[in-house]
Amino acid sequence: MAKTNKTKKPQLIKQEEQIGDIEDLFSEEDTHKIRASLLEWYDKNQRDLPWRTSTKKSENGENVQEEEEEEKRAYGVWVSEVMLQQTRVQTVIDYYNRWMLKWPTLQHLSQASLEEVNEMWAGLGYYRRARFLLEGAKMIVAEGSEFPNTVFALRKVPGIGDYTAGAIASIAFKQVVPVVDGNVVRVLARLKAISANPKDKTTVKNFWKLAAQLVDPSRPGDFNQSLMELGATLCTPLNPNCTSCPVSSQCRALHNSRNDESVMVMDYPMKVVKAKQRNDFSTVSVVEISRSQDRSQQTKSNSRVLLVKRPDEGLLAGLWEFPCVTLDEEADLSMRRKLIDQLLKKSFKLNPPKNCNVISRELVGEFVHVFSHIRRKIYVELLVLHLKGGKHVLFEEDDINATDWKLLDSEAVSRMGLTSSVRKVYSMVQKFKQDGTSNNSVPLRKRPKCS
Repeated sequence: MAKTNKTKKPQLIKQEEQIGDIEDLFSEEDTHKIRASLLEWYDKNQRDLPWRTSTKKSENGENVQEEEEEEKRAYGVWVSEVMLQQTRVQTVIDYYNRWMLKWPTLQHLSQASLEEVNEMWAGLGYYRRARFLLEGAKMIVAEGSEFPNTVFALRKVPGIGDYTAGAIASIAFKQVVPVVDGNVVRVLARLKAISANPKDKTTVKNFWKLAAQLVDPSRPGDFNQSLMELGATLCTPLNPNCTSCPVSSQCRALHNSRNDESVMVMDYPMKVVKAKQRNDFSTVSVVEISRSQDRSQQTKSNSRVLLVKRPDEGLLAGLWEFPCVTLDEEADLSMRRKLIDQLLKKSFKLNPPKNCNVISRELVGEFVHVFSHIRRKIYVELLVLHLKGGKHVLFEEDDINATDWKLLDSEAVSRMGLTSSVRKVYSMVQKFKQDGTSNNSVPLRKRPKCS
């Protein structure tokens, strides 16, 4: 066993070479021990989650059948797994319960609109996930087929990857297939003391092979959930609770740490340096169309707010926002307003003072919003316009239902499924209108990944 830091690296490289050739799979004895220990621990310690199902053994050894139908169970697993991506479990619970109350079956969801789905999803982030859920439901129902029950069939559904397909197939349909997410990678890496880059394609394939070897054939869904549960609750990234771990006797990382003080359980798997976030800038104009030219007579009832639908592809595809322009570099107030004016003229034919008057235009504030790969500084202004003649060709009654923009009162805006950054913009504007002062905001924190 290595005793110094100098010998630690060669030891880990050797382990990587072994797993690379799949020469270091679990022994048959360890496989049976891990299965039995994890399932026993899971039956006693699993968290009570609304989407969780179980097939515990009855006294006569037969599986206890769930009362709910397989398709409904599969639908619930699918929704929960998609919600849990990049989101904490405690955050997901309320969203999941509201979602299932509104759309209890696949057929119900297939009848929903993207706007309804986005409204229900608002606050969870990564809205592409919600769109794929809707598209997948529509596809399955349109084809008139039953819910896909194999990994191969599930992978054909929009947005369902290897992990989600494995989770649905094993948990809902009792298919003996593995799942590998971040929690499973961490558990397997520590059980086998694998320090290889967990993002490397070859390493990922090897983790799938190890996971496939461990899946319990009689309770595949429960076993996969137990593996994920262990990583989420005990085998955590920074503070693993090894004394309570049901498979600590099979853990090589723990064995290595006890025999070499230079090695820690947290050394496995290798820490991957995250890609540096790029910075950009955005100027947002909350445009109010007022029926009154008198600033003192402006009320909620006589004004409407302009919202714009984003393109159907790219970041935040198909979601609603206020008119905005995004830049790669900083711009002063004069330039930001010039860019907004060009956007309003080109897209909405709003061209002061020719066809509308500017009642007021004020800088509201600024804040920083962090996406997974972008750090965006957002400048916010409030622009109140009055249309000359009281109407404008863009806002004729026949055009109110245009697909790429809409005019709404403040209550309707508040009910919409807006992203957290867009909702932040509107909250800043509302506060500004109440107290008349700008309100620069502290940066919004990045959404933590699920546990």
